[in-house]
Amino acid sequence: MDLGNISSTYSQYADALAKTSNAESLKNKLATSKDATDEDLMKVCKEFEAYFIEQVYKEMLKTVPDSTSGSNSTLVDYFKDQAVSEIANRSVEQNNGTGLAQSLYEQMRRNYEN
Repeated sequence: MDLGNISSTYSQYADALAKTSNAESLKNKLATSKDATDEDLMKVCKEFEAYFIEQVYKEMLKTVPDSTSGSNSTLVDYFKDQAVSEIANRSVEQNNGTGLAQSLYEQMRRNYEN
């Protein structure tokens, strides 16, 4: 039994599950946002921006050669994903991100006023 293949398969499954659950969570929050307050709406927009930035960072990391191998690679991948997620969240909160959340918020407010 090759543990490397099992851990690799598990890692891929966990990554796919996390992406699906994040996307579904954001989709559900956006679907119920018609009755939301301005603060709730802005929070959802910031969460979407953080998710978007996280996906961009993950794609950028794929261009960097991987130096881990063996049984440590799964553990490194897990913590790398956690670190990227935290960096994306902090960049949105501390630096106002890219402005995507504000643009989404303004567009949604205009649409709901009509």
